[in-house]
Amino acid sequence: MNTESTVMASDTAPANGSPTLVPATHSSAALKVGDRTPKPSEGLLSLFLPNRHVAFPLLILVGLVEAALFLALWVLSPYDVLPTPLEVLSALGRLWMTQGLGQELATSFGLNLQALLWSSLISLGLAYLTVLPVFRPLVTAISKGRFLSLAGFTFIFTLMVGGGRPLQVTLLTFAITVFYVTSMASVIAAIPRSEFEHARTLRMSEGRIVWEVVILGTADKAFEVLRQNAAMGWMMLSLIEGIVRSGGGIGAMLLAESKHFALAEVFAIQLVILIVGMVQDYSIEWLRRLCCPYSVLTLERK
Repeated sequence: MNTESTVMASDTAPANGSPTLVPATHSSAALKVGDRTPKPSEGLLSLFLPNRHVAFPLLILVGLVEAALFLALWVLSPYDVLPTPLEVLSALGRLWMTQGLGQELATSFGLNLQALLWSSLISLGLAYLTVLPVFRPLVTAISKGRFLSLAGFTFIFTLMVGGGRPLQVTLLTFAITVFYVTSMASVIAAIPRSEFEHARTLRMSEGRIVWEVVILGTADKAFEVLRQNAAMGWMMLSLIEGIVRSGGGIGAMLLAESKHFALAEVFAIQLVILIVGMVQDYSIEWLRRLCCPYSVLTLERK
């Protein structure tokens, strides 16, 4: 006598309307039957429907069309003061060949990476220390530094580290850290209680819980916070290199060209910053997917 129980799968019933019966002991077969058949692609119509998965080549095509529209609007702009795309490319060549744009870009890129490294170490360390109640007021106080202007700290940091490149690194590290630590502390505070309780049912020590749940469990979100704050670092770069011009950098060059109203050169420098920032952004995202592949397994849009 066969006593195996069965599972009824009605979501994917055959064409005749009868349900599919799967033995409960064959769980893999039940998983296959339970999967819903994906909806057929609507082609271009899917671009205008909510919650649709669109093929990557189609997204590339849409991006190219939107970029062409942007260039057309730029060329046909009624503002004569704006440089044309060809003027921007010509200015880019002059800046790169005769005014040391490449060298200044390398200086700024190194500054950004150095500040990002220091801010990551400081912010992650402080955020993970919020598991100890004694550090929570300190982290909260540091996060309020988001409302303060960098100009008010220039003299204090100059007394501490001197001028030039060390001062640039210190200012940029501070500017990134106050936002980075705020985001990471919020990520850790948002960990559900169920994850801690699940770890305790596995008889983990509190130190092991911190490692497994707090540190490893939020690693993918730490990469995402890093990606956002790295972009913020490029946005603040021109301000900091403008305050401390003795250290050089592409931000100081940008402010100098803007002072002389050389808009073609300004647009060219902005274009270079945009390209380098996008490469850095995609690199961090690639690193996140490489180190934390599980972070995209359950996403609707991967």
